Amino acid sequence: MKALIIDDERLSRQELKTLLKNFPEIEVAGECNNADNAARMIKELSPDLIFLDIQMPGKNGFELLKELPYVPEVIFVSAYDEYAIRAFEVNALDYLLKPVQKERLAEAVRKVLQKDEKERTARQEVRESGSLLNDDDQVFVKDGDKCWFVKLSDIRLFESEGNYVRVHFDSNRPLILRSLNNLDEKLNQKSFFRASRKYIINLKWVESIENWFNGGLMVKLRGGQQVEISRRQAAKFKEMMSL
Repeated sequence: MKALIIDDERLSRQELKTLLKNFPEIEVAGECNNADNAARMIKELSPDLIFLDIQMPGKNGFELLKELPYVPEVIFVSAYDEYAIRAFEVNALDYLLKPVQKERLAEAVRKVLQKDEKERTARQEVRESGSLLNDDDQVFVKDGDKCWFVKLSDIRLFESEGNYVRVHFDSNRPLILRSLNNLDEKLNQKSFFRASRKYIINLKWVESIENWFNGGLMVKLRGGQQVEISRRQAAKFKEMMSL
């Protein structure tokens, strides 16, 4: 699971990185010291998880979350306990007080991994039930006053944007009120692949693949769009696509 540490204090970042070495399931892909840098890095790396400080120069942690089109799982790390209620109002998985204790960090990491396992189990149960959507199925897409009936085989990409999903087909990119996890449960994995927490790609639209940073992959779709496959998903992707 790819993680990003966001904290303006260098020593706090270093301490957390050291503690996270005890959890091989968590890969620290980067760190940054303010909200603006964090927003750029989240867009570039598409992390599964962020460890987020609240009080930082410029924008605080809550203001950062409001600006993000795609919000990873969040564990707040703060020296102040008065923000805990507000943290859980924005669906944070946990709230750690500085200095971070190894036992509390272990509990927070366990929550992340358990949630991820539950989501994967739910997707598998839907697939085994045989109620998956197939390539020839048409889906109804509505965005404002515009409506489309679209064949799933014509959709090249689903992109998470907060509580919405952007559907890419032809020259259209409508937004629908749906979570990417919900879509992933309904799509046939032989045709659609969960590249990261932000993207689901149509495998039949893949034009080329190249190795990318930190063990990930970069996929180019027909039409020119590029999508990064996270390190965690890259191994699964290689296994699926190999003879």
